[in-house]
Amino acid sequence: MADDLKKDEIQSLGRRSLLAGAALAGAAGVTLAVSSTQSRAQMLDSGVPDTSVLAKVRKGGSLSVGYAQTPLWFFKDAKTGDLRGIYKELVDMLARDLEMTVEWKEVTFANATVGLRKGDFDLFGSSAVFTVPRALACNYIGPLWAKGSYVIVHKDDAERFKQASDCNDASVTFSVNAGSSEEQRLPLLFPKAKFMAITGQQVMAAEPVRTKRATAYVLPDSDALALVKRNSGWAHIVDIDHPFDRRPNTWLIRHGDIPWKNFLDMWSSYVVASGEVQRLYDRYLAELG
Repeated sequence: MADDLKKDEIQSLGRRSLLAGAALAGAAGVTLAVSSTQSRAQMLDSGVPDTSVLAKVRKGGSLSVGYAQTPLWFFKDAKTGDLRGIYKELVDMLARDLEMTVEWKEVTFANATVGLRKGDFDLFGSSAVFTVPRALACNYIGPLWAKGSYVIVHKDDAERFKQASDCNDASVTFSVNAGSSEEQRLPLLFPKAKFMAITGQQVMAAEPVRTKRATAYVLPDSDALALVKRNSGWAHIVDIDHPFDRRPNTWLIRHGDIPWKNFLDMWSSYVVASGEVQRLYDRYLAELG
């Protein structure tokens, strides 16, 4: 097809057309389009069904994105009320590449997979850690990143817990966010401890530790650093030099939409390999000081 393109048309191929063409790799080869309209039509002609989220590109529809708040990755700025975060900016970047607007829908981790499967939104854009139960219900893309975990305790208990394994004790009660990966994972890592589930946004599960109704709270590494920075009066990270239980995390979509999954896998590989995710991570981490 490139042989037939005029020189000025070849030069006008933008990132948008390259991404749209890459979405078809493995199905009908990479198809480069001269314009957005031609790109959309060629995608559908090449096998993207109308039921796929990718078909919205042709129709000019908005991308519906669900999110749950997590420090650094997806959160509302306390001063402005604006949505911010590493993954929020990546969703914005994805939407620009697809020339789509974004329709935001706030959910909790407890109802995220249910809303996704019901079709309330097309992508869960918050930081979803890999777990088997989630993978059975929804489809992971990428991954975009990987995180270790930290145990957070009250400063009054800092001397009691020198390393994470010290929390594997019958006298310890973990506060966990209902629906989070920690709710499923921690009983396997700390079988002697007790657990209490807190519904709502992630940060609410830290409150029982602050008030000493619970002993410990576990968060992914960057999330924990952000929480402790904002709650320096009481929060303490156990063994900060050694995060544990490192696992991939990324976005979620519905099972069954193979073109959408293939496209997002390609797109996530691009932003990881280009260093874009790392640059965003470094910038937001630097804001913590």
